[in-house]
Amino acid sequence: MSRQTLNRPFALAAPATDADWWRGATIYQIYPRSFVDSNGDGVGDLAGVTARLDYVASLGVDAIWLSPFFTSPMKDFGYDVSDYRGIDPIFGTMADFDALLARAHALGLKLLIDQVYSHTSDAHAWFRASRANRTNAHADWYVWADAKPEGSPPNNWQSVFGGPAWTWDARRGQYYLHNFLPEQPQLNCRNPAVQAALLDTARFWLGKGVDGFRLDAINFAMHDPALTDNPPAAPGPRTRPFDFQRHLYNQSSHEIPAFLERIRAVVDEYPGRFTVAEVGGEHAAHEMKSFTHGAHRLDSAYGFDFLYAGDLTADLVRRTIRAWPGGPHEGWPSWAFSNHDAPRFASRWATPQDRDALTRVALLLLSALRGNPILYQGEELGLTQAHVPFDRLRDPEAIANWPQTLGRDGARTPMPWTDHAPNAGFSRGEPWLPVAAEHLHMAVARQEGDPQSVLALTRRLLGVRRERAALRTGAIQLVEGPDDLLLFERGSGAETLLCAFNLGEREIVWSGPGWNALAATGGASPGYDVVPPLSGFIAERSEA
Repeated sequence: MSRQTLNRPFALAAPATDADWWRGATIYQIYPRSFVDSNGDGVGDLAGVTARLDYVASLGVDAIWLSPFFTSPMKDFGYDVSDYRGIDPIFGTMADFDALLARAHALGLKLLIDQVYSHTSDAHAWFRASRANRTNAHADWYVWADAKPEGSPPNNWQSVFGGPAWTWDARRGQYYLHNFLPEQPQLNCRNPAVQAALLDTARFWLGKGVDGFRLDAINFAMHDPALTDNPPAAPGPRTRPFDFQRHLYNQSSHEIPAFLERIRAVVDEYPGRFTVAEVGGEHAAHEMKSFTHGAHRLDSAYGFDFLYAGDLTADLVRRTIRAWPGGPHEGWPSWAFSNHDAPRFASRWATPQDRDALTRVALLLLSALRGNPILYQGEELGLTQAHVPFDRLRDPEAIANWPQTLGRDGARTPMPWTDHAPNAGFSRGEPWLPVAAEHLHMAVARQEGDPQSVLALTRRLLGVRRERAALRTGAIQLVEGPDDLLLFERGSGAETLLCAFNLGEREIVWSGPGWNALAATGGASPGYDVVPPLSGFIAERSEA
């Protein structure tokens, strides 16, 4: 270990203010369809979320990210919005949303909501008008293009969910673009009128008191207007036509940052609000930096560094740390290990026999990283990816690619509240997705009161993070050590914390005298001569 590194003073972290509450905040993602069903129809709803907010607050998180609850035909379960300002009846009413927001604020929780600005539902009034003819007021609010002379689509772009990214519309006599489902037509975000309408949507929700936005798939918001064909991708794993291409022209336009600056200007009209972008694809690292550069774009972004990683390794974490050193004009990173779109990390990163140990060390790591940890509902319980039989699948991507992909349904099954009530306490009725039998022994009621549970560990870790400025807002610096041992410091002013992780299956010979553990898992301790497999600690300097 480099003693020179450990003795280096850190810059003092600025004191937290109401305006920058989000810096270093822990965000808890709620997928409302699967959280709590209050009326017995089998689908989670806003009233159900409100009923369990005390539990969420008890975790020690700072904010909630609520996945879509807007009016929608639910072809993509809410990410196909037909009314940006409406509450879908399956989730409740605007009064239910207002009650949820008020209760969250009363508990000291901030509330973030999704905004989907790259596409709408084909049931949206804007699209119904746009497809009617080529001369109406909304004619160029979506991306339309003529067929090639022989009638084929305008270019070779493929959709994420399979098949061409173009669908023929006989009313217009043109193709329309959709990067996802055909029922999710692409907005023409170059059109100033479209931007103005989306910004008005942002003002509506900010005016209601939400504390910020997660911007869904925002790097799909604009495309190459020349409709240039995408080149082929290098050979590799392919389960969808989308995987055969490099996505150079259907997304990631250099014009997107200017649109983000307009969004940021609107958000800044409401002090203390926060913006975080979802950024995926081969250009994610560059785009995350671009989208958050300086003080006039977004506050934060998260990519798929961990979300789709097949293994959690020291090298993977080192690469992510090096990518965000905290330089001038650099944005603030956010990190998610699982979410509603990605298989749960407990299943991706561990064999069944190692799952508990891996879950614990991963949660310790998430709490120690510089940035905003995003905790997906159930991660605090150690939930695994559920098995959903083919006849119960609801995810269009999973159905189209079955059995080659895990799909998203296995990460969306109902939250297990208790093991001794029907449907694990999620609903009185038949759930929209089956409750995973393997989740019952991990239910909240089983873990509450058990000081050795994953739930208890999560609360301890988030408590340490909230108490220590070095973890919440401090700098990060990698430390030299054995190649398989991940070592880094978190520091603010005179406070320096040492974080050590063995993410492998063999013990590593190493010790850190002069440090006392603040949090640890897997039997790790700075005073021991070895670091056991799948273990780690966060330590402070011993008093002389």
